[in-house]
Amino acid sequence: MTPMPRLAEPEGLVYSVAVRELCAFTAKTGDLDLRFTPAPSAQEGIAGHGKVTARRDAVNYESEISLASRFENLLVRGRADGFDAKACQLEEIKTFKGRLDRQSSAQRELHWAQARVYGWLMCEARGFASLDIALVYFDIDSERETAFTESWSRDALRAFFEAQCRKFVAWAQLEAEHRVRRDAALRALAFAHPEFRAGQRELAEGVYRATTKGRVLLAQAPTGIGKTAGTIFPALKAMPGQSIDRLFYLSAKTSGRQLALNALSELRGHGGACIRVLEMVAREKACENPGSACHGDACPLARGFYDRLPEARADALAEPAQLLDQESVRSVALVHGICPYYLSQELARWVDVVVGDYNYFFDFGGLLHALTLANDWRVALLVDEAHNLTDRARSMYSATLSPQALKLASQSGTAESAPRVKKALAAVKRQWSAMNKEQSADYAVHEVFPAKLLGALTQCMQAIGEHFADHPDTLDADVQAFQWEVLQVLRLLETFGEHSIIDTQRPRGPSARQAKPGETDISVRNIVPAPHLAERWSRVHAATLFSATLTPMEFHADLLGLPEPHATLDVGSPFRAEQLSVQVARHISTRYAHRGASIAPMVQLMAAQFAARPGNYLAFFSSYEYLEQAAEALARQHPEITLWRQSRRMGEAQQREFLQQFTERSQGIGFAVLGGAFAEGIDLPGKRLIGAFLATLGLPQFNPVNEQISARMERLFAGRGYDYAYLYPGLQKVVQAAGRVIRTPQDEGVVHLIDDRFARAEVRRLLPAWWSVRLD
Repeated sequence: MTPMPRLAEPEGLVYSVAVRELCAFTAKTGDLDLRFTPAPSAQEGIAGHGKVTARRDAVNYESEISLASRFENLLVRGRADGFDAKACQLEEIKTFKGRLDRQSSAQRELHWAQARVYGWLMCEARGFASLDIALVYFDIDSERETAFTESWSRDALRAFFEAQCRKFVAWAQLEAEHRVRRDAALRALAFAHPEFRAGQRELAEGVYRATTKGRVLLAQAPTGIGKTAGTIFPALKAMPGQSIDRLFYLSAKTSGRQLALNALSELRGHGGACIRVLEMVAREKACENPGSACHGDACPLARGFYDRLPEARADALAEPAQLLDQESVRSVALVHGICPYYLSQELARWVDVVVGDYNYFFDFGGLLHALTLANDWRVALLVDEAHNLTDRARSMYSATLSPQALKLASQSGTAESAPRVKKALAAVKRQWSAMNKEQSADYAVHEVFPAKLLGALTQCMQAIGEHFADHPDTLDADVQAFQWEVLQVLRLLETFGEHSIIDTQRPRGPSARQAKPGETDISVRNIVPAPHLAERWSRVHAATLFSATLTPMEFHADLLGLPEPHATLDVGSPFRAEQLSVQVARHISTRYAHRGASIAPMVQLMAAQFAARPGNYLAFFSSYEYLEQAAEALARQHPEITLWRQSRRMGEAQQREFLQQFTERSQGIGFAVLGGAFAEGIDLPGKRLIGAFLATLGLPQFNPVNEQISARMERLFAGRGYDYAYLYPGLQKVVQAAGRVIRTPQDEGVVHLIDDRFARAEVRRLLPAWWSVRLD
């Protein structure tokens, strides 16, 4: 769907609102209730609308009609789904799955409110004295329509429209006044520090130019120059002149989001106190009643949610604006007895800056992306640590069906009590087993998804969906987990293409012990997220993707689908070569076949470096197994050296404890895995970290999946398969980890690159230009 056009706004307009958002504000009442699920995917919804309109008379039927009307200083705008001129009937089309009679009265009334508002907009635009309005529900699975029709006079529709507007216009006035104050504050906003750091001003100027020109910028800037403040400040300064509605700061990790909140808090203290900032967190981190379903009968914070929302929303956004981090939102929500997570989702409509995870904009169901489209917002993006976006996007647009999930669903209480569900799951199992019998190897790639299994899965989803619609209070985690896996696969198959592969693989790791011989996982695996992300870039006014490791830039632009033309910026390092001694231990090979032999010379190198300059070091390895082998050897041979080890599945509290051991006075070596929690996004300046050992090139493991990735890259990117699949991602992790050592212009340290391959010219070209590499 194309963005809603920005209609000409009459002189003196205070506020503009989309029909959907107006009705969400005025017509939602009662409980928060997510039981009428699963909802159709965006693609299914678009296709459903298309099927309904295709059935209409082509001569007399119009679809997607842009409409607008003004009430006092409020402009209401939107697109009506369809209009039958011969019958003089306006249609509001809604797609659904499950049983329509399970839909709540509150949800139905919301849909009617939207239809009636569109009815008035149509009457005013066309001069109708009366109009029929049809609320058309289209069942995605059966493709049946159910229509409810009302006849309205022009005057009655106008009265309904004005009643909705009166509920909203006072809030709109406050919002318009806030926007004026916000823009004035942003024009006068001062940088939060006495001066820019070296390189930080160049980055800030690049971000400002890109934002004012409405471009996508790929910016590489060294670790330690203050990229967070150096991107947020110019983006905020550009907002008033470009009429930018929202700024989204997106990050892959909690640490990155906290840095953004800290920077925004500082700016709010330097003239930006009225800027509304919201932190969005994952549902599992915000939920007050884990394990409870999201409806009023199961969770007290869902009961009467929309009735209590207006006061909670007003409190949260009252001037002077508070920084709405997780704890602040929680505090407001609990005072009013509503869910903190869903309060934050509502507040996202009314704030100026949102700080959250990548998935809020880039994922299939990303809330911020959906709000941008619904409200026709002019948006600017800041994408932190953008080197992570490729892998995260691949994960968003990939899905796997596991035999263990099917087994648990088949053994569940739901399967035992619901014969249709049990039968549908058994049919899936038969087709899955038939597919397994045809596969002799442990790994196989398929040109298309196996047709018979696909049919069984589709029918199974219909059976499960109808069962939960009939039993909305049922909470069966095993069936719902399998349902979620299948729905993800079915959604991805809607847009399957060269960017992805379908593969089957016998399970490895813990799940392999639970699988029977011959059982396989089946995946829709995204290789190149560019086709999915390209649509996201097209929806924003401007975007800056920034990181310390974006070399080579064409690699990231290709995989992320950046538009052409896009801008690039490579900020020179403020650090001097003499600050960092970079040494290549080319007498050691860390290849898998040589790891046993590498331990002794590696331990000798670490001990010698520690003896020459005692202090805090980090040593990075390609796996926990390799890490443990090296740590055990060093502990055995040099018990005088203090060791700290990263363990598997460390929680955030354990990670903090690990880092707290690196003090100005401590001395020791921390052992960590490359690409893990301590390889990027941590700040240990001064004597807290004076060196690093990189016992790996960081190359992805050589296995059938990565070989398929390499082959697909070879086909799509003109012979760059190995570089795109192995070399560039590996060296990116190395540079990120090494970047932990030099954080300020006063820091001095050493990095040991432990592997003979670091001596190769094609590898050294991917290392930072300011490094002076010595081949030992």
